[in-house]
Amino acid sequence: MELTWHGHSTWYVTVGDTSLLIDPFFDNPATSLDPSDVETPDYVLLTHGHADHIAHAGEFDGATVVGTPELTGYVEAEMGVDDTIGMNIGGTVELGDAFVTMVRADHTNGINTGYEHEAGMPGGYMISDTVPTQESDADSTTFYHAGDTGLMTDMREIFGAYFEPDAAALPVGDHYTMGPWQGAIAADWLDVDHVFPMHYNTFPAIEIDVRDFEREVKAAGSHAEVHALDGDESFTLE
Repeated sequence: MELTWHGHSTWYVTVGDTSLLIDPFFDNPATSLDPSDVETPDYVLLTHGHADHIAHAGEFDGATVVGTPELTGYVEAEMGVDDTIGMNIGGTVELGDAFVTMVRADHTNGINTGYEHEAGMPGGYMISDTVPTQESDADSTTFYHAGDTGLMTDMREIFGAYFEPDAAALPVGDHYTMGPWQGAIAADWLDVDHVFPMHYNTFPAIEIDVRDFEREVKAAGSHAEVHALDGDESFTLE
């Protein structure tokens, strides 16, 4: 599984021959790319409807957009997207070589960060190369994209215990989501081997010293290795 961080919460994930782009927002200072510079993915996954997560969802002709029915309905009507898959919390869909489960996130979900329209529940995604079951599978590789969220006991009681993710991308910029210390607790609860900070240093309100997150992960007793990627940097998850 190949993971590329394009800044903020934007990730390009390749599972086998299938490509997934999560929360496309290229107007952030970490990336040097425009949407036109990025290879069109097979699928675009949207965690929620805020402007810094859906800004470029309509820029990838031929990609199928995945999200809550409310949000996919919006991108069809307002962004000219032709092909969508509506799903919801707890559901798993098979997308090519990937099995994608939408999980809960604690956040708000006004479309374009406004108050006129809600886009259903916000979410995160578990992305795996095998179908999730209750049985532990040492050969399975799973990546958790938390979306925008606060700390939740679901991370310990459900996500870590049953999905057994190998790696997690967690928002740590504070103010709108978890900050470094809560993100570190999440990494510990999830019991991941690798953790990637995201959703930080994009706007003044979420500017942090990412080294604080690294220190907090150690203080939490987590064994996770912290990877603070540069914009457009890739990591191979094996």
